[in-house]
Amino acid sequence: MGHKFDYLIVGSGLYGATFANLAKKKGKKCLVIDKRPHLGGNVYCENIEGINVHKYGAHIFHTSNREVWEFVNSIVEFNRYTNSPVANYKGRLFNLPFNMNTFAQMWGVRTPAEAKAKIEEQRAEVAQMLKLQGVAEPRNLEEQAKMLIGNDIYECLIKGYTEKQWGRKCSELPAFIIKRLPVRFVFDNNYFNDKYQGIPIGGYNKLIEGLLEGVETRTNVDFFASRDEYEKLAEKIVFTGKIDEFYNYQFGKLEYRTVRFENEIIDEPNYQGNAVINYTEAEVPYTRVIEHKHFEMFGEEVYNAPKTVVSREYSTEWKEGMEPYYPVNDAKNNELYQKYRRLADDEKNVIFGGRLAEYKYYDMDDIVEKVLKENI
Repeated sequence: MGHKFDYLIVGSGLYGATFANLAKKKGKKCLVIDKRPHLGGNVYCENIEGINVHKYGAHIFHTSNREVWEFVNSIVEFNRYTNSPVANYKGRLFNLPFNMNTFAQMWGVRTPAEAKAKIEEQRAEVAQMLKLQGVAEPRNLEEQAKMLIGNDIYECLIKGYTEKQWGRKCSELPAFIIKRLPVRFVFDNNYFNDKYQGIPIGGYNKLIEGLLEGVETRTNVDFFASRDEYEKLAEKIVFTGKIDEFYNYQFGKLEYRTVRFENEIIDEPNYQGNAVINYTEAEVPYTRVIEHKHFEMFGEEVYNAPKTVVSREYSTEWKEGMEPYYPVNDAKNNELYQKYRRLADDEKNVIFGGRLAEYKYYDMDDIVEKVLKENI
């Protein structure tokens, strides 16, 4: 039968929007649908007091792939934002990732040799303690983290934050979650090692608008409410939603962690002096505070906008009706996902892509790179 479209793209996030852009360039006709009232998926920004607020959590684009960087910049120019988060532990401030600034703040050390000696001293203490207990390999995240970085940094900067993120004690989390911890013996607060990073000038909506320019889009559309109708419209489907939902949860439901955001407009131009501050003590209920203007405003620009918007993030267990953010890639869920993956592999006219469809956490550059490699 004839189809009106070559591709029906379910979901207008970065995967769906990038796919639509590349397909259009190849002369394909696409329809992009989204159940939300806006396009852009989780990178969507809401303008509040002239500030682009990352509605579904902070997104920072970073990559070492020049092709990916040049592609997104061909859509919209990116600024020079550099992610340099700060950790707040009981009022004490520490630079992240763990670097010479962190070690100086923690122990008062001044040289890389002093910092290395301090870390090795603490690691040796942990190793000896585990040896006395007859433990050959770390049994959980707590032991793994202490073996990597020692007790002080674990207690101040890892333990409380991780337990809030996962909703479980570190001693109950598997060791593989922290395979390694980035440690830098230089005074460098740049969180990422990638060659390129930044934020689209004008916000992520500009990127999505550019990607979807000339593509037919429909919002407030629930694919599953009219599935038969929409499946008939296109030769192939690009599905970016939950893979278990696509198959009507026939093997059971995959699990996620989710995040709740509490936004506040503050009548001052500069609330915390940084885009990202993590709160690493367990007693503070939120994991971090995002001050959105610092993603796009620098120097005097910050003070030209008299108000600021901050978001406090609360990590929690996902329940039906909540936004699914982070796949829980433990043994049980990965086994369940593989059952759905086998069904997906047999599909001839459906492409599954993105965080929900592949049950895998992706950085944004990985999503773009993956689509660039698709045989569209």
